[in-house]
Amino acid sequence: MISSLGRHLGLGLFALVAGPLLNGLASPSAQAQTEQAQLKAGSGWVVTHTPHSFPVLVQRLEDAVKTNKMGLVNTASASDGAKAQSITIPGNRVVGVFRNDYARRMLAASLPAGIEAPIRIYLTQNADGTATLSYRTPTSVFTPYLAEAASDLKALAQELDAIFAKISADTVAR
Repeated sequence: MISSLGRHLGLGLFALVAGPLLNGLASPSAQAQTEQAQLKAGSGWVVTHTPHSFPVLVQRLEDAVKTNKMGLVNTASASDGAKAQSITIPGNRVVGVFRNDYARRMLAASLPAGIEAPIRIYLTQNADGTATLSYRTPTSVFTPYLAEAASDLKALAQELDAIFAKISADTVAR
């Protein structure tokens, strides 16, 4: 049983940690813009600023995933969650993309690499009304597993690099 003092300390710690986060959600524009400015290409990241609005980019990504015969496995959106609580934050969506035949090959090559599937694509709304598409290349995602994996993991990652580049190109094309 938690003592009264323990409850107060726990609530105080929660307020100390979560308070700034929750306050950031209530007035996110400056904070979100600063964080978006920090998302840059490099270290395995591909970051593409687009002329498209956030909702248009979301739809274009969904279409490009289908066109490239991949599966949209999952999505998560803090902006949709915030909207459900009557809070407005810049649009963002994480989209998991993969396909079962690649999953089977990946697992045959490296069971630990399974934690990385699906590969995620991140869409973010910019202050000027445009949106950005970002993702880590499959090769960079699977690099930590290559030393102990079967050689097919590297080949699979390279195949996926080409597919994700094509999905990205199809999504951001004018």
